[in-house]
Amino acid sequence: MPDLPPLVVLVVVVALVFDFSNGWHDSANAIATVVSTRVLSPLQGVLMAAVLNFAGAFWGTAVAKTIGTDIADPEVVDQVVIVVALVAAISWNLFTQYKGLPSSSSHALIGGLVGAVVAAHGAAVLKSEGLFKVLTALLLSPLAGFAVGAFVMLLIYWSFARASPTTVNKIFGKAQIASAALMAFSHGTNDAQKAMGIITMALVSADYLTTFDVPTWVIVAAASAMALGTAMGGWKIIKTLGLGMYHMKPVNGFAAETAAAFVLLGAAHVGAPVSTTHTITSTIMGVGATRRLSAVRWGVAGKIVLAWVFTLPCTALLAGLLILLVRAAGG
Repeated sequence: MPDLPPLVVLVVVVALVFDFSNGWHDSANAIATVVSTRVLSPLQGVLMAAVLNFAGAFWGTAVAKTIGTDIADPEVVDQVVIVVALVAAISWNLFTQYKGLPSSSSHALIGGLVGAVVAAHGAAVLKSEGLFKVLTALLLSPLAGFAVGAFVMLLIYWSFARASPTTVNKIFGKAQIASAALMAFSHGTNDAQKAMGIITMALVSADYLTTFDVPTWVIVAAASAMALGTAMGGWKIIKTLGLGMYHMKPVNGFAAETAAAFVLLGAAHVGAPVSTTHTITSTIMGVGATRRLSAVRWGVAGKIVLAWVFTLPCTALLAGLLILLVRAAGG
């Protein structure tokens, strides 16, 4: 890392802590299905996910540019605002991790950023067109996940209609390792870039960079923090996703992971910062619903949806309050 002003260093450190908490919180996204179907052990799952999260982080920077430039002007947003946004997002990640709820780290970060920016500089600083794009992507990703998950599962049902259950389990027991690997890679492509975007925003704000180009050291640092967090394993959330909503077999896990990975890779390609948590959760729901609607434990799903609904307003409110506290303290 180059020689940077102390406040920018603080932003980098807190952003990497957020990235670590994101990986820890979201490790379930990559491995919950493959662990719950017992295709891989929990240790094998988290190690594979950590390595592929790291690799996925190097697959472009389109999402980072969306986070860093499309929500608010990086030349206007100061370092204190960025730190407060990150603290609000980290706090929400830790709270939902404690409760075992698979909430969205993406929603938490964007809610924190919007709340901090509005409290510090007013709503006029926000870029309405870019914010609309980001929020639309976040809201549509669960719908896309449900639809693609159901489609992939129905396609498998049609393709293997005459195969015996033993044959299907044997085939997809092996195939699910590949789908889990793809899911872990796609998680890295989307979520690691969010910390990259925040750090690069701080570098532009501090005039260290004149254009929004993510430096290589930022990519490596964010990828490493994400991978380390994933290696910790968010076991409560893994249990909720893998066992709480729908009892899966390897074929179901393969369908859910493959569908989620396609949605995430497509979103990363166009720079849409969608929620990996929402996407994999909704693909699991879509896969389960193809069997019968009652196969999904909708009570558990309802609690997850409530966590989704409250993430944006709660993190925005927390960030706004923190800005007021910083101002009151003379910061």
